[in-house]
Amino acid sequence: MKKFRPLLLLILTTGIITITSSAAHSQVKCNLLDVSNGSGSAHAYNAGYWFGIMELPFLFIAVFFAFLTAYALKGGRFGKGMTYMAWGFLVMAVGHLHMQIEHYYGINIFKSILGQLSGTVAWFIALVVTWGLSGMGFYSIYKASKGA
Repeated sequence: MKKFRPLLLLILTTGIITITSSAAHSQVKCNLLDVSNGSGSAHAYNAGYWFGIMELPFLFIAVFFAFLTAYALKGGRFGKGMTYMAWGFLVMAVGHLHMQIEHYYGINIFKSILGQLSGTVAWFIALVVTWGLSGMGFYSIYKASKGA
């Protein structure tokens, strides 16, 4: 099995971001030193759109592998923590899907279904659940690694 190379991943990611930045700046016919508010917002919209589109598939793939890993660990000491983390990641993925729908279509699902106050409270609860489950998962894995 090949070794994971984080430096290579960092270089590729930086290169992709640099390439998309240059493409966006040349589309608005300016160089990097001539960026104004108008061209900057055009660039931000272009890159942000594609990053938003690409976020969801990778997030759902990460959730899939989190549950797959938790299942492979079969609920042992590490599996319990991974299960908590997988559920936390799933809640996070649903939250990110909600944010993308609001960003692209202007529809706040929580507020549309539950009303202004209840929708805001539901969003806050979802954040706390995500952080809580992820934190419990990391703590459980930490305890298991220390033999506690």
